[in-house]
Amino acid sequence: MATIPITLRGAEKLKAELQRLKSVDRPAVIAAIAEARSHGDLSENAEYDAAKDRQGFIEGRIAEVESKLSGSLIIDPGTLDAHGKVVFGCTVELEDEATGNRVKYQIVGEDEADLKLGLINIGSPIARALIGRMEGDTAEVQAPGGVRHYEIVAVSYV
Repeated sequence: MATIPITLRGAEKLKAELQRLKSVDRPAVIAAIAEARSHGDLSENAEYDAAKDRQGFIEGRIAEVESKLSGSLIIDPGTLDAHGKVVFGCTVELEDEATGNRVKYQIVGEDEADLKLGLINIGSPIARALIGRMEGDTAEVQAPGGVRHYEIVAVSYV
């Protein structure tokens, strides 16, 4: 199994989800199944079927989250110091050379990515184009609308 990089914040988020699934969601669905069973005939009991489906989803998600956590390499961006180099977990400020627009992204793991929050997946075209470059470099990104050129204005490790 390949090691999956994840930030400290992403790992804490997964751990919190796992805790909620085990301590809140799992007992609630067990109670729902018991309640549905008390209504009698299970062959035509829609509540029972729905509760069993929900239980399957919860158990599957628990297994998935546990697997992700066990196979992950947790990286705390605050402890990094790559001397201005773009690496996993860093925050990078870019300037589009064509428009002059500036954007700021943090490069994170797949499960943490949320473009609205400025969190981009390590596997995205822009992150792949940035990794290994230095502050002041220009990165060429193959985007759906064509090739874009970004200057790396600042790199921080927070």
